[in-house]
Amino acid sequence: MAHPFDSLDRRFPLPRVRQVPASRIAGWLAAGWADLRETPIASLAYGLLFAIAGDLLLVSLWRSPQHFALAVSGFFIVAPLLCAGLYELSRRSERGLASRFTDSLAGFARGQAGLMRFGLLLVLLWALWARLSAALFADLAAGMPDANVVEFAAFVIDAGGYAGPALAWLLVGGIVALLAFMLGVVSVPLLIDRDEGFAAAAAASLRAFAANPGPLLLWAATIVALTLLGFATLLFGLIVLMPLLGHASWHAYRDLVE
Repeated sequence: MAHPFDSLDRRFPLPRVRQVPASRIAGWLAAGWADLRETPIASLAYGLLFAIAGDLLLVSLWRSPQHFALAVSGFFIVAPLLCAGLYELSRRSERGLASRFTDSLAGFARGQAGLMRFGLLLVLLWALWARLSAALFADLAAGMPDANVVEFAAFVIDAGGYAGPALAWLLVGGIVALLAFMLGVVSVPLLIDRDEGFAAAAAASLRAFAANPGPLLLWAATIVALTLLGFATLLFGLIVLMPLLGHASWHAYRDLVE
């Protein structure tokens, strides 16, 4: 029986992928923590940039629940690309190279063409999600035209009758974020590590997910849970959690791709 990726193998020289157990997630996090300790200043600089930029953005959107929710959910869509510098730090640590923040920028240059294409794809996904979110949010916002995020959340919970629209928003947003995860779980580090073509990297990412749906869904849930924990600390928890997840994602790529 033909493998669903056989036609892609004929068009692109796809890297081979491995099957991994879900228990490897703990190993990825441990390795990510080791990388963070290896390059603390450069890694935490990325975390600080995430936290400050995120806080400025979210504070400005505090009185616009729709755009606040779109910004938070959109973060999960573009996160794989934002972590490219952290992947480069992990790549250098593997090779025993000392790294400063400026050294991490080489990763963006090495896979520039593929990263630009992947970034465009993520922008298109985010634009699609923005349109869908606006349509779904219209039902949630009915009757509450002027409220901050907390007031809006309390209104939706207390008013009753909004469970359907809220679940629909979460479901559609989850599907879009999952698609971005499936396309990016190994493609960005692969572009940085080997400068593969964008199509081959995206196809390898889809193949890795197809070979490991259970472990990678658990990994996605872990990323979401830790990121939300960072958001719960007014984003300053992301100073540590984003570098940890970025470095850990590099080691996930190393396990998944031969």
